Amino acid sequence: MSASNLFWSQDARLFQSPDTLETKQAHSRSLVLFLFLGILFSMVLGKITQLMVLHSAEQERNASLLPTTLIGRGNITDRNGNILATSLITGSAYANPQDILNAEEAARKLSTLFPTLQYEELYQKLTGSKTFTWIKRNLTPQQQQAINQLGIPGIYFQREEKRIYPYDKLSAHVVGFTDVDNNGISGVEKYFDEALRENGSNIELALDIRAQHILYDEMLQGMQKFSAKAASGIILDATNGEIIAMVSLPDFDPNQPHKSDNNSIFNTNTLGIYEMGSVFKIFTLAMALDAGKINLNSGYDTAKEFKVGGHKIKDLYPKNRWLSVPEIFMYSSNIGSVKMALEVGPEKQREFLDKMGLLAPSTLELPEMGKPQAPGRWGDVSAATISYGYGVAVSPLQMVNGVAAIINGGILRKSTLLVNGNKEAAEKKVISAATSEKMRRLLHLSVKEGTGKKGDADGYLVGGKTGTANKTSGKGYVKQNHHRSLFVGAFPMLEPRYVILVMLDEPKGTKETFGFSTGGWTSAPIAGNVIKRIAPIVGVLPVNEKSAPIQSAMRINVSQGTKSVT
Repeated sequence: MSASNLFWSQDARLFQSPDTLETKQAHSRSLVLFLFLGILFSMVLGKITQLMVLHSAEQERNASLLPTTLIGRGNITDRNGNILATSLITGSAYANPQDILNAEEAARKLSTLFPTLQYEELYQKLTGSKTFTWIKRNLTPQQQQAINQLGIPGIYFQREEKRIYPYDKLSAHVVGFTDVDNNGISGVEKYFDEALRENGSNIELALDIRAQHILYDEMLQGMQKFSAKAASGIILDATNGEIIAMVSLPDFDPNQPHKSDNNSIFNTNTLGIYEMGSVFKIFTLAMALDAGKINLNSGYDTAKEFKVGGHKIKDLYPKNRWLSVPEIFMYSSNIGSVKMALEVGPEKQREFLDKMGLLAPSTLELPEMGKPQAPGRWGDVSAATISYGYGVAVSPLQMVNGVAAIINGGILRKSTLLVNGNKEAAEKKVISAATSEKMRRLLHLSVKEGTGKKGDADGYLVGGKTGTANKTSGKGYVKQNHHRSLFVGAFPMLEPRYVILVMLDEPKGTKETFGFSTGGWTSAPIAGNVIKRIAPIVGVLPVNEKSAPIQSAMRINVSQGTKSVT
């Protein structure tokens, strides 16, 4: 190789163009820049990842502070599948005060959006040391969107359920309600809380919302018409113990229970314990008949007051003569009832009422259950007053359940709010079928010819008994406008199916009732209207009550009593 060639090969780089050198230098600078940016990006990405992990941990910690949600709480329906209680999925807003950048602005925006939220209270929440606080629960989708649009950092949402009651007040005391965390607070909601909440089970009630509506409507009208303080009503199937309607007034809206007072939430049908007055004579007469102490041809002298242990017993509407047993029941004679009870005796009376389920709390599927009251010492005076409804206090539920056993052939079943709730429950024979048949005729007589006339519903063979119970005040009873009026009836009496009770608390007489406010003038007509309206719905067809077969089946000798039972 020549010297010149060697020179060119070894030092050719000295003669490269300036553009080639500058390009390599630019590439080198770019590589360094890319490396720097890559390191910077990795650092930023790492920081973001760290923040995301920390935020996720914070969210998990916040979630652990939230109450357990009840996703899937079961529905409550009536016997026909109508929904009485169900749940909707909602969102609830909460905040982590540590994530709030401007608590003053956040409180102002939220209180403007929701006027019910107080600015001062919100500000205190958002500046606290906690990492979780509720803002507003059970939001509508529109409300949740409105909060999102405020763009406040540190506000989050939790998926929850809101319990709703489509029929509002109509079955409030039976169905009950839940708190904001979906825990059962009263009624069926509380009694079956575990099944509804943890198992998601649906509960089918024996209630028929159609019958419930009719009973509610008639009782509300009656309560208003007679200016009563409160009212109770029950319709029970005497063949199986199922309750198809139960109304307690005043009532409340289970969708907004916080707006109700204790009087409205109180279930007068199950928790209320009352002296029942003359409707209790149903048990007195059935007891005496079943014990063989009297028969339908027996009679007692009611011509003058009767004394027991220094206490004077008199009749509200005295006939001042001997009365036959049917007349004693038809005219609601206190004197006749007392004499029957004393023939049976105090101890046997106590045993009979206990056998009828009147001296122990009912076992209905509700947590609100009152305890009956009875005398500690059960002597002649107690036996006398109890015979016409004073001295023993029971719930309206116990009353209808006992009457069901009196008219259904003598079978006592526990009352139930569930369809087929008594399918496997034990039954108890409490009176003979013969006594039950006589009581049906006597109850029918009381409606056709006695104090219960206004409780009649032509064609449906109604039987029943009225009652007016004075209320106590201090150490004694107050008579003037301080009483409860009652009607307890059943239909159709040839083949009894339904028992109905209507009770008004302190009703006032009207011009239409000539100023009277007793059970026959106030509660009885309400019950009669209910029967006329529900009978076609529950499948009870009208009959010709004047037909010979029905007249023969319902016939009873009401001739004046002429001699005492021996």
